[in-house]
Amino acid sequence: MARFDKEFAEYFSARFDYARRTAYALCADWVEAEELAQHGFVRLYSHWPRVVHSNPDAYLRTVLTRLFLDTRRRGRKREQLVADLPEQLTVDNYHAAEYRPSLIAALQKVPPKQRAVLVLRIVQDLSIEQVAEALRCSTGTVKSQTARGLKTLREAYEQVTAASRCA
Repeated sequence: MARFDKEFAEYFSARFDYARRTAYALCADWVEAEELAQHGFVRLYSHWPRVVHSNPDAYLRTVLTRLFLDTRRRGRKREQLVADLPEQLTVDNYHAAEYRPSLIAALQKVPPKQRAVLVLRIVQDLSIEQVAEALRCSTGTVKSQTARGLKTLREAYEQVTAASRCA
């Protein structure tokens, strides 16, 4: 078992930032993204001996997506009241572009399932079949959700950029 713990620790160290960025693409909140990533690794650890020799990245991606959809499906976020405000996370700005805040704002207007499909298809560059497997749906559903999600994203992006120009 110690061998699996060491392998998992190495995997966790190497892939935590990847998981956090994937979760951020889904929820647009760094605190929630870190929580989703942590919960994702907890679930991954419980299945690590079985998953380590197949494809742990795919398993982690699936877990993150399902955790995100689960929080939205129940209509609640996991909010906890605390006495002090948490520290603000610093974000690497070397990938930032001028349109990124507008795009993130527009992405948040896309319904959760369509947003998950868009993140998996476009950000994670997964195939239609891989997304269908991760979301437990048909390939036709992935295609239609992608088309609808892109349409919604375009409309929302136009609204956000128009509002920012007027402001």
